[in-house]
Amino acid sequence: MNISNAMSTVELKSRLIKLVEEMQNEELLELLIDFLSKQNHTSGAMWDDISDAQKQEVMNSYEESERQENLVEKEKLFRFLK
Repeated sequence: MNISNAMSTVELKSRLIKLVEEMQNEELLELLIDFLSKQNHTSGAMWDDISDAQKQEVMNSYEESERQENLVEKEKLFRFLK
């Protein structure tokens, strides 16, 4: 089930805020801030701003994410992030 289909925008924002408030990992919080602050970039603009090494890392990560054995259940991920 896609979570966004089951929740309204307000509910999604509320859940996101709750998750952020529970986070204790400062590095993860900084990454989240960077990610969310770049949401208004035009399509492809962020890609143009990163180095070739960073682009390669993104592509490697994408390829890894396509392999079933690399997937993690969301519950395990959320426990790890706490």
